[in-house]
Amino acid sequence: MTSARPALVWLLLTTAAVSAGGQPPADKKDPQAAYEPRSGPGAGQKFLERFAGDWAVAKTFYPRQGDPVRTPGTCRQEMIHGGRFLRSEFTFDGPAGATTGTGVIGFEAESGLFTSTWIDSRSTRVSVRKSKDKFEGNEIVLYSRSLDDAIDRRASRTVTRLEDAGAKIVHRQYTPGQDGKERLVMELVLTRKPAGK
Repeated sequence: MTSARPALVWLLLTTAAVSAGGQPPADKKDPQAAYEPRSGPGAGQKFLERFAGDWAVAKTFYPRQGDPVRTPGTCRQEMIHGGRFLRSEFTFDGPAGATTGTGVIGFEAESGLFTSTWIDSRSTRVSVRKSKDKFEGNEIVLYSRSLDDAIDRRASRTVTRLEDAGAKIVHRQYTPGQDGKERLVMELVLTRKPAGK
């Protein structure tokens, strides 16, 4: 009879907590869930799934003066952590040698917003971007964010769209110009490679 006592106590505590407007005690199999509730993939992840695969990349950088600089590259993208995030691994073959970059983007179903991080072999900085408006289903718009509130930086904006029935990704980065108008700084055009290549 004593073995049933812990279950009875748990049931009474759960009933009291819920009737008082509280939350039931955490699942013993996942005690972290009481502090950090689990969340599953949403509409944003369904969109990101379409980015997975191997891609040929054409990168164009637009300097303030002079001609655009074009660099070829490749990219492999895959959904990770149970389909919650998209990881992108880039390699660019520039005139100064190969550079690499890693991007991770996720979507919070509760807020409807995307958040991304970017690191690369060109610097030791971590770039963080977040959307301002809820996902509408056809493009991802992100704004640069500073983790240091004391630093006043002009926010750049990126727009990423799927085109040609998912066979092409166009990613453009804009920055505010001296006149306050946005200026295109960089464009990535990713073309899906045929399977097995």
